[in-house]
Amino acid sequence: MNTSQLQNTRRSRKSVAGDSESHREKSTIYLHPARIVLLSFLSVILLGTFLLASPRATNGSSLSVVDALFTATSATCVTGLAVADTGTKFTTFGQIVILVLIQIGGLGIMTLSTFFIYIFARKLSLTEREIVQDTFSQNPMADLGRLLKLVFGMTIIIEAIGALLLFFRFIHDHSLQRALYLGAFHSISAFCNAGFALFPDSFEAYRGDIYTNIVLSGLIILGGLGFVVVFDLLRARRNLNRFMWRKLMFHTRVVLVVTLGLLLAGWAGIFILEYNHSPAGKSLGERLIASWFQSVTTRTAGFNTLDFSELSSATLFLITILMFIGASPGSCGGGIKTSTFMVIMGSVFARVKMQERVNVFYRRIPEATVSRAISVVFFSTLIVVGFTFLILLSEGRANVSFEKVHFIDYFFEVVSAFGTVGLTSGLTPTLSSLGKILIVLLMFIGRLGPLTLTLAMQGRKSAPRYKYVQENVLVG
Repeated sequence: MNTSQLQNTRRSRKSVAGDSESHREKSTIYLHPARIVLLSFLSVILLGTFLLASPRATNGSSLSVVDALFTATSATCVTGLAVADTGTKFTTFGQIVILVLIQIGGLGIMTLSTFFIYIFARKLSLTEREIVQDTFSQNPMADLGRLLKLVFGMTIIIEAIGALLLFFRFIHDHSLQRALYLGAFHSISAFCNAGFALFPDSFEAYRGDIYTNIVLSGLIILGGLGFVVVFDLLRARRNLNRFMWRKLMFHTRVVLVVTLGLLLAGWAGIFILEYNHSPAGKSLGERLIASWFQSVTTRTAGFNTLDFSELSSATLFLITILMFIGASPGSCGGGIKTSTFMVIMGSVFARVKMQERVNVFYRRIPEATVSRAISVVFFSTLIVVGFTFLILLSEGRANVSFEKVHFIDYFFEVVSAFGTVGLTSGLTPTLSSLGKILIVLLMFIGRLGPLTLTLAMQGRKSAPRYKYVQENVLVG
């Protein structure tokens, strides 16, 4: 073979290799884990919409396509906002469809699929490992298969225990079969932080029932802590035979401190702000229980024992802040997450003290984590502000003074949808079709997270081959 033929052969091989690399690049873009998660949620929502729109799912007239889509999205995104009463409008078939959507949405359809793949194939692909890691851990883990089994085992055990405990309460007011059904439905709904209830007034009738409040609060808190945190707590207790704070992972300590602080702050704030309002005329104990439960349910759970249409604007605004922060990473809840809030607070204090590094609990936070936290808060704020404006436009009324008075209700609804909380001051059933579609989009974005959605939309990263000239600008 002469030199000319050899060069042509090399060019041909390079061309084939380039085409192969280009093909792999396109496949990688299409099979990006963020896109897989996005498409999986869309598929489940569309299937749920089809099932809930069927006559078999409802009593009386069927749901419109928009209402079915709204309900399916709310269930899959474990939000809890509802355009119709779940206990009376939906048949047993419709309620079971909602319950299955809640369970799938709480754990994630791709996590479910990956779990069964692991059970039967005993191995995970790189994409499946990345999905599990991004969903529950954010850090590399050696045995993701064990983590998957732990997640599902823990979910089944906690929900079963919760269903049994609630059954013991409901058996006093309902038949055996009905009490079992109510216990299972509300246990799954509470642990997945969904907020769907089969009672017309949610749990307002159980406002002073300390047993029911404790059981539901426990399920909500466990569902909002994150599976990695619960696993770490169990590991620390099992290995040492006694609980030791310093043996916990740093992430676990951050989540526990922030969660406890927000729960106590919300409890005290709601109690003080509503002392002479919604629970007026009730005993001190009932007011304390009601305030505690509402603080817990802002962990993106969505149940309520107080009538939110009667709460003061100050209380609604406080709850809005708690909903925006939300639950913890790797959990069934939404919001910007408790650890993100702690990193942002640490960053603020570092800037005030003119420190270059962000330190939390005598530990330095990596710059990449700080940047990620800032991005999450920035995009989340942008989304909430933008959708609030769009909702005000879509639901605009001729009476401008009416809009001004009810602005907090619209804002509350938007943050509740974004944080996948499900609390409402009574605005949800009155929304127009356009308003419902906007809330559907917001619930979807809130469940996936703004960064996941951004990753799903963008193409393959490419390193810039140049740098711009550096310039300064005055800020502050």
